[in-house]
Amino acid sequence: MRPSGFADVLMWQLDRESETPLFRQIHQQLRDAILSRALRPGARLPSTRALADRLGVARSCVVAAYAELRVEGCLSGRVGSGTRVSADLPEPIVTAARRRPLPAPVRRFPVPARARLFAALATDLGEGEERPFQTGRSLVDARTLEAWRRLSQRSLRRLGPHHLGYTDPRGLPRLRHSICEYLKAARAVRCEPEQILVTSGTQHALDLAIRVLLEPGDEVWVEDPGYPMTYAALAAAGMKARPVPVDEQGLVVRSGLRAAPRARAVYVTPSHQFPLGHVLSTARRLELLAFARDTGAWIVEDDYDSEFRYAGRPLASLQGLDDAERVIYVGTLNKVLFPGLRVGYAVVPAPLVRAFAAARHLTDRQPQSLLQVVLGEFMEHGYFSAHIRRMRLQYRDQRDLLVSELLRRAAPHVRVDLPEQGMRLVAALPEESDDTSLEAAARRAGVIARALSGFYRKAPARAGLLLGFTGHARASIAPAVATLARVIAEHEGAVRRRRSGA
Repeated sequence: MRPSGFADVLMWQLDRESETPLFRQIHQQLRDAILSRALRPGARLPSTRALADRLGVARSCVVAAYAELRVEGCLSGRVGSGTRVSADLPEPIVTAARRRPLPAPVRRFPVPARARLFAALATDLGEGEERPFQTGRSLVDARTLEAWRRLSQRSLRRLGPHHLGYTDPRGLPRLRHSICEYLKAARAVRCEPEQILVTSGTQHALDLAIRVLLEPGDEVWVEDPGYPMTYAALAAAGMKARPVPVDEQGLVVRSGLRAAPRARAVYVTPSHQFPLGHVLSTARRLELLAFARDTGAWIVEDDYDSEFRYAGRPLASLQGLDDAERVIYVGTLNKVLFPGLRVGYAVVPAPLVRAFAAARHLTDRQPQSLLQVVLGEFMEHGYFSAHIRRMRLQYRDQRDLLVSELLRRAAPHVRVDLPEQGMRLVAALPEESDDTSLEAAARRAGVIARALSGFYRKAPARAGLLLGFTGHARASIAPAVATLARVIAEHEGAVRRRRSGA
């Protein structure tokens, strides 16, 4: 017969060097023995003092272990009347007295299909890297840092009720008002503060739009080439992304009509197409709005870096032309200030505000209140607009330096058009170039240069390198270009040698 005495079934293994507290080790080993029936229901346990003496530990360790097992229902009994294993435990659910780690190749359960989908969509773009010429990065100068620190300290000193409880899932009214006034003045967006939702960025705003507006299986136009995370977000939600080609006037609306005339939504970057940088022409804007109005489709306008325009004022938004309330306008302050800020916004047509607010409430409850107060004051006191003016000048200078260095060092192999807006440029390569191999070679040499061809889906891919010029010290640009030019020259030389050998 299987032994049921306490002394016979427990071979204690206490690791006094482990980070796991001794009381937790005692608790785990007793629980395993109880659930595996090594200690049978009704078996009596020694007193806490006796077990502590036997194990050479403080009595408080055993008291804590017994107490937690009582709360879990594994033990019963009262102080002074003995402690026993509970008699009403279910059938054994652990087959061994001690848990043993499974061998690495063994899976304890099949991975769900949804989990496999998300794992397949995960991409490592190295966005945390600071090496030139990583894209999507920004600089913050000493004046902005000092203003941010001062406002943060003041907000902490004034910590009030609005920091300590639940607030409007759309965001604090004060910040929404500041964002609304800024968008109306700078981007000709037609909105009221009630239509603003504070988000964690454009990707969060896109996720909310997908949840509220679309059903699994709906078709969505997406620019080709386009932003990879948009395709990933749609795929994860069960939508059918339909790539629509882009030319010098932006999204080719007629191609979209041929490919998916019943599309329920369009994702577009009209002010600065990602990644090519083209501006959606007025004629195309009107075509797109007419399509949305006539079919009931929605347009998500992603205006991710319009603040940094180096020739003239920022372009007016597509949303400002919309008279049928079909455009959801989304933007971010993460690229304007710093990526760690995690604040963006969505401007939602009035009939959809309640639905978007409910979706935000269900998924993320509300934005962080303290950060909203700091950002609201940062905008109200003029620090935000001053920061943009200073960074626009600095980024333009760094853009010009990057272009001049590329033309000086790599002119035989690359063609560069001076971008009038944004935080990056495209260095075009000869058609026969393998920009994917170039990206890998540049990374090995310490430079980030993303292959342009990787952003294409069905449209004929162009070879080129995407280079960010805004998130790096000015002094790092010339040395990084020298390294990149050397890599490009070596790569193109190898291509020529292979051709001549063939």
